[in-house]
Amino acid sequence: MFSPDQYELLDFGSGRKLERFGDFVLDRPAPAADDFRQHEPPLWDTADARYDRTNGQRGRWTHRVALPEAWTTRYQHTEFTIKLTPFGHVGLFAEQQRNWQWIDEQCRQFSTPCRILNLFAYTGGSTLAAATAGAEVVHIDSAQNVVHWARRNAENSGLATAPIRWIAEDAVKFVEREIRRGNHYQGVILDPPSYGHGPKGEPWKISEHLPHLLNACRQVLAEDDHFLLLTSHSPQHAGTSLQPLLATTFPDSTPQSLRTHRLQITDRAGRHLPSGTGISYRHRRQTSGSAAH
Repeated sequence: MFSPDQYELLDFGSGRKLERFGDFVLDRPAPAADDFRQHEPPLWDTADARYDRTNGQRGRWTHRVALPEAWTTRYQHTEFTIKLTPFGHVGLFAEQQRNWQWIDEQCRQFSTPCRILNLFAYTGGSTLAAATAGAEVVHIDSAQNVVHWARRNAENSGLATAPIRWIAEDAVKFVEREIRRGNHYQGVILDPPSYGHGPKGEPWKISEHLPHLLNACRQVLAEDDHFLLLTSHSPQHAGTSLQPLLATTFPDSTPQSLRTHRLQITDRAGRHLPSGTGISYRHRRQTSGSAAH
């Protein structure tokens, strides 16, 4: 888990969350916190900057103190560059830490370095987790500047020479090409947004395009041992809708191989802020006298 001096959810409620990233405290919107009350209202006066949406997905930061253009925070052996973006993101998605641990565990179970495909890879938390565990990773994100950001995180984490391919590309188009090339992976990780666009304006809408992408991901997974990890932050695509979709994509799945978990962040009062849904699928090679999963 994060050391409290590196990252901490201080409080949440009234549609917002108060977080410490290293030396600085940020106040940002959190729709999942709409139905909660702030636990420590006076604490919010300590925020160094506040973000408010002004138009669509964009917004404005109000600085209460001067902040550097960028700073860093650490998670175990990896380092993340923190920056204030016009979209309210800062480059660290703390709710993913449980997934990073799971990715590490899965990658270390292969007898030889596994190949991992990370789609919608953002600033690279899952890429760093897999690379730290010895995997070869293909990192895909549609935004070139975000790919550069992730690459800097790898360099700062001592992974500059790790076998990672950094590619700015549309996720669907890349996987379709991998199918034609006959390339396969032991693991596929994907964290798709509700809406988005590829580098050439290719539209992405999770409700329309996710089933096709998942089917394509199934085709690039190796025949023997493999895994897939899907996360979603769309309230309309929680585990109740995504688990049947994965069960259809992997008809040989069982309750033991297909598991749903909630993404959440715990504040220092012990309250849990819902932050999405994760679904994992793990297929293991069948051996004599054992089950396939």
